[in-house]
Amino acid sequence: MNGSYLKKTAVFSLIMIGVQPVTHAAEMAEDSGAWIQSVAEGSLGVIDPSWQKSRIWLETQSRFDGDWSHWYQGMLRTAVGYSLTERATIWAGYTFLPTQNLTHNAAGVATGNGVYRGQQDIWPAFRYVLPTEFGTLSFRSMWESNFVANEVRQRPRQMIKFMHPFEFEKRLSFIAWDEVFYRVNKTNWGGKAGFDQNRAFAGLGWTFNPNVRTELGYMNQYLDMLKVDGTENLTMHHLAMGSVFVSF
Repeated sequence: MNGSYLKKTAVFSLIMIGVQPVTHAAEMAEDSGAWIQSVAEGSLGVIDPSWQKSRIWLETQSRFDGDWSHWYQGMLRTAVGYSLTERATIWAGYTFLPTQNLTHNAAGVATGNGVYRGQQDIWPAFRYVLPTEFGTLSFRSMWESNFVANEVRQRPRQMIKFMHPFEFEKRLSFIAWDEVFYRVNKTNWGGKAGFDQNRAFAGLGWTFNPNVRTELGYMNQYLDMLKVDGTENLTMHHLAMGSVFVSF
């Protein structure tokens, strides 16, 4: 079953990358910024030993664009999970995503804050952790139902993450991951069905102790928004990303 799951996630990622629109007539907008992330995850066995396999996931993010000058998005994510095995966990969660993007004039110059949007998501997820001789691979599959303006967008997403500790310093690790998103259905606010975005990260991680770890590096976010009217909106964010992970 493990091998079957890994094959399916690999094929799923390749399919979603391959379904990007072939024509890219629109010009790509580029921007720089930063994402700051904190994640706490652990077993509810700290409350009651009989809940040892039950888990909780709490996460917050702040996201900045406009060449680091503008806060445009926050994220609050919470979920409960259950450990099927030491490597496999299922989750059910909720995400709140308040957003206020910059508006731009015809020349592409930012002119101010746009319309505020409060997106809410509910989702199931499955995570599988695979230790290997060269590092640890993690696979996370999520299926989001995104609620905005009385419309619901269905959006699966697949992440593959690799962590390799260095021989000369086991607390220091090379970190790389990629996550691809796909829009299943058309919405007026979210565009047509098809490839949505790809996030790719590379950086370093430092393990302070078994319960606290940090990651710092570069993330490239490529968004391909095919609007309902057929126009294409391509954006690439060059982002510094810092994360703190706490386990209990």
